[in-house]
Amino acid sequence: MNSAMIDPNLIALGGFVMLFALMLIRVPIGIAMGVVGVGGFGLITGWGPALNLLSSSPLRTITDFNLTLIPFFILMGVLATRSGMSRELFRAANSILGPMKGGLGMATVGACAGFSAICGSSVATAATMTKIAHPEMKRAGYGDDVSTGVIAAGGTLGILIPPSVVLAIYGYITAQDIGTLFIAGIIPGTLAVLMYLATVRLWYGRHLPAGEPFRLSEAIDAMRGVWAVLLLFIAVIVSIYLGITTATEAAAVGAVLTALIGFVRRRLDFRSLLDCLVEALRTSVSVYTILIGAILFGYFLAVTQVPQKLTQILIDFGLGPYGTLGLIVALFIVMGCFLDAMAMIILMVPIVYPVIVALGFDPIWFGIIIVMTVELGLITPPVGMNVFVIKSIARDVSLVTIFRGVTPFVVTDIIRLTILILFPALVLFLPQTMG
Repeated sequence: MNSAMIDPNLIALGGFVMLFALMLIRVPIGIAMGVVGVGGFGLITGWGPALNLLSSSPLRTITDFNLTLIPFFILMGVLATRSGMSRELFRAANSILGPMKGGLGMATVGACAGFSAICGSSVATAATMTKIAHPEMKRAGYGDDVSTGVIAAGGTLGILIPPSVVLAIYGYITAQDIGTLFIAGIIPGTLAVLMYLATVRLWYGRHLPAGEPFRLSEAIDAMRGVWAVLLLFIAVIVSIYLGITTATEAAAVGAVLTALIGFVRRRLDFRSLLDCLVEALRTSVSVYTILIGAILFGYFLAVTQVPQKLTQILIDFGLGPYGTLGLIVALFIVMGCFLDAMAMIILMVPIVYPVIVALGFDPIWFGIIIVMTVELGLITPPVGMNVFVIKSIARDVSLVTIFRGVTPFVVTDIIRLTILILFPALVLFLPQTMG
């Protein structure tokens, strides 16, 4: 049969079936999206244009200046981890919050928040804090469900508190300013930290032991160690907010400054720097592979007009703007049970974004809402990426125990998501005041 005679709707449906089939047999999502994208595009437009697309699109992606912030932020996180900044954050937070009942768990949340501000990765935050905080909480008498649940939930802050790689990818896909998205994440990220702290204190606090009495001298000594994190936050986030640098420039400054701090404090040498560069390169390659596949799949969506048709279908349902938004959020929550965060953003945002624009919602606000929704997928079964990362390190703790421990935080996340949907000004206030 001539491919030109095949109904594009049938090709689109077949493409999605093939995509999920490839993911089910564990083909990496970037490869799966690329194969389906090129194949579907070729069936509709011809194999000559499809092969031209395959040869030109990857090169355009890896040479796009706006995307260079991704490897820089990844390198910044790797260097910060190797320099021991995460342990200093935990010590400082524990010196202040530790004396309270449940203080060690609250300190873990605070350390996760601080590390997220220089890392941008939920998985890296969860892995790092499991190594540091889980043994401490276990020695203090915390149950495995509480300690791992706190770490899993605290790790999700890595994709919301700027700089966030997932937010950067959302900005690239939707052509929104990445710096503005970072600033928009500050108040929701702060709200997330406060609500997680309240969850530890109110849900678990009365059953948890208090730490050692507060000592001002120890607190001051511990706080001295976090100057590097504060300096990096100012160099990256404050400079973006004031309009001094773009997000890409801030990422480069942050990576170089993190390396310099590591050398000055004698926590990095040229050998460890090389190791960090190799690790960051490997992670960046995996991210770029997914991005290239997503872009190829995006051309397939464009020629089949799936986003436009979905927009019309959802509008015709007559659910209204917030009813349609609720449907989209519910879809993301369900898919989060089976896909990781980046896969969901890259696969679903090109499809639902035109719907959001047609309904009149602010794209920056929607980016924060979707990233918060994706957060839920990091700690809900059966995938729960953060849960599996913690399990790989704390091998003596069962998956059921960890999932039980994160349950209160899932409830907290749903409440927070509802608040930000009802009060979008909490997201948009800081971006409107940017320099």
